[in-house]
Amino acid sequence: MQYKTTGFIGGGRITRIFLEGWRRAGTLPPQITVSDPDADTLARLQARFPAIETTRDNNAAAAQALVFLAVHPPVMADVAAGIKGHLKADTLVLSLAPKFTIAKLTDLLGGAARLVRVIPNAPSIINVGFNPVAFGPTLTDRDRAEVVGLLAPLGDCPEVAEEKLEAYAVLSAMGPTYLWFQLQALREVAGGFGLSDGEIATAIDRMVSGSTRTLLGSGLTPADVLDLIPVKPLAEMEPQVTEMYRTRLPGVYRKIAP
Repeated sequence: MQYKTTGFIGGGRITRIFLEGWRRAGTLPPQITVSDPDADTLARLQARFPAIETTRDNNAAAAQALVFLAVHPPVMADVAAGIKGHLKADTLVLSLAPKFTIAKLTDLLGGAARLVRVIPNAPSIINVGFNPVAFGPTLTDRDRAEVVGLLAPLGDCPEVAEEKLEAYAVLSAMGPTYLWFQLQALREVAGGFGLSDGEIATAIDRMVSGSTRTLLGSGLTPADVLDLIPVKPLAEMEPQVTEMYRTRLPGVYRKIAP
């Protein structure tokens, strides 16, 4: 591994997801420093990953060879401005946030150009994530290979055009939230039908996977797919749900678009 030390600025959910995914895959980087202003957040992370170093000083995390900006867009500008004088000339910076383009980050970081943007996906925690990546123009083939090698244990990491990252943020990064609460409700209801937890898990897993493959890969039209099952217990709610997708998600996209 070219980059011997790794820093995470921000110790929240996505940092925990990445660390857990790497640990499950047996690829946890050897030296990790995580910074966060909240002491309780750091304590929980330290308890879960005893080998990491934690600090409330962002500059300590920024001093590593590979640095993840794992903070939300509203604080990105302040965080970037605060660490720009502490990045080494050869530091590789990976931003995990939408909205801030590579050009904007370069400006905020005082000219730092060795940048990568990744839109992270929560299933990375069990190594089945979908984490689209866009590379800054100054990165070498070796840099790119290093980033891909780092992200690959977390799941797929396709290279995409930077201008598509915000679309992926709405589709794949936020996408599980559109489904998980419904699947959990189905899981709970099915438990009352006499199925075991294992039987429910297998059925839901196969049903969701098969449904996706049928819609996207069967060659049938969407109308034909929707017509495959005659009994639709939630049919009267479909127009409302569809309308929420069509009205709310474009609004989210507009908020995070650069």
